[in-house]
Amino acid sequence: MKIDLSVYLVTDSTDPILKGRDLCAVVEEAVKGGVTVVQYRDKKSDTGVQIETARKLHQITKAHGVPLIINDRVDVALAIGAEGVHLGQDDMLISEAKKLLPKDAIIGISASSIEEAQAAVAAGADYLGIGTLFATPTKTNTKSIIGTSGVQAILESIAESGKSVGTVCIGGINLSNVQRVLYQGSSPLKRLDGAAIVSAIIAADDPKAAAAELAQAIVTPPPFVRKSEGPVVRETSAMIESVPHIVQNLVEVHPLVHNMINFVVANFVANVTLAIGASPIMSPYGDEATDLCQFDGALLINMGTLTSQSPSEYLKAIKAYNQRGNPVVYDPVGAGATEIRRGVVKQLLAGGYFDLIKGNEGEIRQVSGSTAVKQRGVDSGPSALDAQAKARLARDLARREKNIVLLTGTTDYISDGERVVAVENGHELLGQITGTGCAVGTVAGCFIATHPTDKLLAVLSALLMYEIAAENAAAKDDVRGPGSFAPAFIDELYAIRQAALKGDHSWYAGRAKVHEVSL
Repeated sequence: MKIDLSVYLVTDSTDPILKGRDLCAVVEEAVKGGVTVVQYRDKKSDTGVQIETARKLHQITKAHGVPLIINDRVDVALAIGAEGVHLGQDDMLISEAKKLLPKDAIIGISASSIEEAQAAVAAGADYLGIGTLFATPTKTNTKSIIGTSGVQAILESIAESGKSVGTVCIGGINLSNVQRVLYQGSSPLKRLDGAAIVSAIIAADDPKAAAAELAQAIVTPPPFVRKSEGPVVRETSAMIESVPHIVQNLVEVHPLVHNMINFVVANFVANVTLAIGASPIMSPYGDEATDLCQFDGALLINMGTLTSQSPSEYLKAIKAYNQRGNPVVYDPVGAGATEIRRGVVKQLLAGGYFDLIKGNEGEIRQVSGSTAVKQRGVDSGPSALDAQAKARLARDLARREKNIVLLTGTTDYISDGERVVAVENGHELLGQITGTGCAVGTVAGCFIATHPTDKLLAVLSALLMYEIAAENAAAKDDVRGPGSFAPAFIDELYAIRQAALKGDHSWYAGRAKVHEVSL
């Protein structure tokens, strides 16, 4: 049986969620709003009560042409003639359920790992419920929280089987994150067919309206995914040639950038932002993002001076900018330095979409989760990777998060998950001044805000303007070290800005040290 899994409702009869209302009435309103599948889940009621409730629900779903799936209880499904069952890993085996159920019955299986998913597909599951994505109060016996990256890995593994199987993700999904989950959770080989929703509909004051909003969101691309107005520039030579024009566009547009940044470097970063022709605002107050995002600038999250209040403020701001579709840059400063910072990294990755993740080798390794990293303060520490491995790290994280990753160092690596370019511009004095690394994130955010249709090219342009200015500053006769370099650097950024305003690209001619990395 072909089944539309796009808006998959899972019921919850507990008092905090149902709020004393009649479950059948809530489900009927939800189905009217656009729910495409209903799963009746009840772990506590007696069998007789479950059969009675399931029979009432089935009358409703049949009237609207929506299949009813019974969680766990094959006997209840048989008693009322439901369209199928959903089995957990500790429930009846698929092979046993197939013996009892009608031939055309739908059988779904919960899977939280590649092994579980592959076994379910091999056994003949019609669809998989993949999760748990995020922590949720509606299901406390979760084996693990797998996030969108875990969903991706499962989808890639089952795509290789060649078998047709439906997929939905489950766990903490609501209107604010469903588009991002479907976008980031899908893999190039197989996409998610829908999202399983529990409290976002069942607990809603108006289940019909909640279901309708979710149904619309599920078929609409997230606002932060911008389609190119023309062909994407892929040839490295063409990208290099485009840079001065993008710089000129930035200084003409004069974008706003909202910095939630390291207190230590706020003044320097604000001056850099002004020098390039953008407008900085430094605000750690997440509620301000609701107004600030209306200016269609960028948001920078830099967790250099982390406080106990920071994560909740960051998440408020990220949500506002994501909903508006404006770029968000994440600089996970010192990501591997403490257990608290490692936890915040996970919390933020689960809480929103980042157009750009920018960090040194240690920080990017920590964000990727590929290896355990122990940083000393905010320094990257000794490099553990060669050039190819760094490029691959940037590419793989960008591919997983479906964004841009900038891995900074003596050579910088930028990737969108397909292309990887290496940039060898810059000067060693940049590493001797507090704030120069942090400012890269702010500058990159400004460029993405003005050139959102090719974010990799935008970040490349930001980096080249920044690092060529550093080279120019270091070459000045009166620059003798870090102290004299800092003001000279800001002056050179301003000089490039002034030249760009006049359409003068001589600052750039022949200066880019960029090459594509083949992996």
